[in-house]
Amino acid sequence: MDELIGRLATNASIDSAVAEKSVGIILGFLRNEGPSDSVQALIDQIPGAEAAIEASRSGGGLSRLMGGGLMAVGTRLMGLGLGMSEIQNVARELFRFGRDKIGADQMGKIVAGTPGLSQFA
Repeated sequence: MDELIGRLATNASIDSAVAEKSVGIILGFLRNEGPSDSVQALIDQIPGAEAAIEASRSGGGLSRLMGGGLMAVGTRLMGLGLGMSEIQNVARELFRFGRDKIGADQMGKIVAGTPGLSQFA
């Protein structure tokens, strides 16, 4: 997780605490909405990912009221102080990291199999 957080903080120009929360939110979304085998392969390659996902679930009452999906994820990320361009940078960096860890084919399955995700890949 430290490697990913470092990359996000540097390449997306965000605070490392925000980067970690963002990863948890995005991976939690992928787990719920994406192709489970490919998403689990990604999560398994990121030490600390399970804890980040679990931590992102606390305080999620507002997002539950708003429904799920990509819009709720965007709202939660904006709640961390991220703008749209920062959210796109975080997502793109996470996907680059994922391609490094599980390969382009597996990441392609995640992007293709998750509603609305292709605009961020």
